[in-house]
Amino acid sequence: MLLSCHGLSSSTTFHLFVNYFLFCCFISYANSMKNVIYAVNCGGDAHTDVHGVHYERDPLHTRIGISSDYGKRLSIGRVHPNDNILYQTERYHTNTFGYDIPITSDGDYVLVLKFCEVYFAAPDQKVFDVMLNGEHTIISDLDIYDKVGRGVAHDEYIPFTISKGRLFYSGEDSEIRGNKIRVEFIKGFKDNPKINAMFVIKGKMEHVPRLQTLAEPEPMQSDWPKKKEDDDDFVPKNRRPSGPKMPDPYTLDDSSAMLPIFIALGAFVPFLFCLCKL
Repeated sequence: MLLSCHGLSSSTTFHLFVNYFLFCCFISYANSMKNVIYAVNCGGDAHTDVHGVHYERDPLHTRIGISSDYGKRLSIGRVHPNDNILYQTERYHTNTFGYDIPITSDGDYVLVLKFCEVYFAAPDQKVFDVMLNGEHTIISDLDIYDKVGRGVAHDEYIPFTISKGRLFYSGEDSEIRGNKIRVEFIKGFKDNPKINAMFVIKGKMEHVPRLQTLAEPEPMQSDWPKKKEDDDDFVPKNRRPSGPKMPDPYTLDDSSAMLPIFIALGAFVPFLFCLCKL
């Protein structure tokens, strides 16, 4: 595809090239989404997100753990409204549980795990680990609320490589059996492990769509330094102004301060002239 810029202004040409670049990026990104080999809306029904990823209905259904849509009472932060459902539904279990992911070819992969705390309103209430292929601890002591708070999407990105029947992650490897790898959510001492949704894409990290960045909270009034009694503009809380603010005498015009001197000189000159006549 070629763009002809003959007869166009420099500004128009620039905008055409920008649009063409964005179009190419979109096509490349859309093609990379075709490399998603596994996607599940855990605890929920099938869903296609804004990136074109199609999530299947949870295959565990009623067999393992408990599905919940408790999060539907919340509007989820950091995510497009169309995809709230991916973080509003979940599967949790009172024991360790997991999903089998089919892998049929060698290459680089990224596992994306989607979480959202929809119940607890404080940290250190739900904490658990996540393991891959039975040997790799890919997330330790995950506390969703501590990371992003309540009702806010949180994704974990796990890159790994498959080669000659083995899985390689963070410098370690493990054997793949039956052309499947397993991701497990490990029961700890603080509540139950859970997962909201997940997908696996064949490719690199740059091919994976990311959540919106967390907005930095505005500082509260109590965060600002408090005025001290020795500060120039300190005003006691129990003091109220008794009338209109008076002007600062030190900021008055200098000519008003010189007026008495001029008057004294005016009186002294005639007196001096009279003395000279005597």
